[in-house]
Amino acid sequence: IDRIVAWNLLPQQNGHYTAIDSSPENVAFAQKHLAKAQPGSLQVHLEAINVFDFIKQRQSKPGYDLLIAHAFLDLIDLSTSLQPILSLLHPGGHFYFTINFDGETILEPSIDPGYDAVVMELYHQTMDTREVEGNQSGDRFTGRHLFQHLRTAGAQIHAAGSSDWAVFAGTDGYPEDEAYFLHFIIETIASALMGCPEIEADRFGGWIRERHAQIERHELIYIAHQMDFAGTMP
Repeated sequence: IDRIVAWNLLPQQNGHYTAIDSSPENVAFAQKHLAKAQPGSLQVHLEAINVFDFIKQRQSKPGYDLLIAHAFLDLIDLSTSLQPILSLLHPGGHFYFTINFDGETILEPSIDPGYDAVVMELYHQTMDTREVEGNQSGDRFTGRHLFQHLRTAGAQIHAAGSSDWAVFAGTDGYPEDEAYFLHFIIETIASALMGCPEIEADRFGGWIRERHAQIERHELIYIAHQMDFAGTMP
């Protein structure tokens, strides 16, 4: 919404925007932020709700003009979930699906090249086997798989391209909150592989500590390959 206002994408500032997240904490934070952002006359409705419960609520209501899924589609089973999500659009409605992970996590500098590769492979495997509420939840190659999933769902893809993250320190360290973000990424890897039988706990613990130390020394470079898609439902 900040960008809609800053980039003057809605010159009349009279759009209606519905944003959902399953986390009440995230919704509460967004509400506080919007109160400061002053989005003009844009109507913004925020709701803490599971996307599939939201879809059920919308079944008898008009479809949306635009559907945005940001850093979300790689967390669900596209073979069963993409069609219901696209049903939120009216015929001819547009979609913009951003930050869909696509198989590459790069951390530099290396600690031990062979061990680094083992950790990253096992981390990516957790994406392939992840379940949410007993259901398959995404995979490491969601970005490239979206081409076929969107076509199977009847969508028309108008544009697709990479939206890679590349986070590194400058002469004054990491800008803004990037150090916090990097610590979060390392903790995500640590949590994903906690108790993994293929990894010796003490060595992995030392690897995690060194990655955190690299951040504190402004050394760590983080790159992730992701894909964005834009198109319409005919």
